[in-house]
Amino acid sequence: MPPENDGDVLSRRGAMPKKGMLSMTSRESGKPEVHKLATPTGAHPDVAFTLPETMTGRVSPAKTAVGDKPVFAYIASLPQPQRGIGEAVDALAAKTLPELHRSVKWGMSYYGVGDGWCFCCGAFASHVKVMFINGAALEPVPPVTPVGMGKTTRGVELESLDDIDERQIADWMKQVASVPGVGGKKR
Repeated sequence: MPPENDGDVLSRRGAMPKKGMLSMTSRESGKPEVHKLATPTGAHPDVAFTLPETMTGRVSPAKTAVGDKPVFAYIASLPQPQRGIGEAVDALAAKTLPELHRSVKWGMSYYGVGDGWCFCCGAFASHVKVMFINGAALEPVPPVTPVGMGKTTRGVELESLDDIDERQIADWMKQVASVPGVGGKKR
């Protein structure tokens, strides 16, 4: 998937990336792509930090694996503030849903109870998305309709720890865990 064109992206083959940009070849088209480099909080502005692949709009290289360890490794691989947000969402999920199980699927952390998946959490360049499967049935309905996640998936975008409304997100977690998740049987 090509990056958004904001005027800084190269438009022709063979051009050198501007300062603060990363050039790479697209796996799909074989054409060069350019992605902005992020500067971690507190880092010197002339020192570029390469975003993990998951945050450039592509699927993360994190391998599909079931269990706590792969999810903790995925979260630990993220730069700040995304890592802190991911850790807070994970901790809230563990506190809210005692029978929680975790997995890495499609380059994101997935959470479920019973034998189905209820919601997922994925990091992007400027935010972390928490997406509730069957979220259109939640009260109130979460505000974000993620692209490519299904017609009933809804979620929230969190840019900082201050954006986490623990009461509301925990309520959505409880609601979504009370109905069958993806891949699960009716409860």
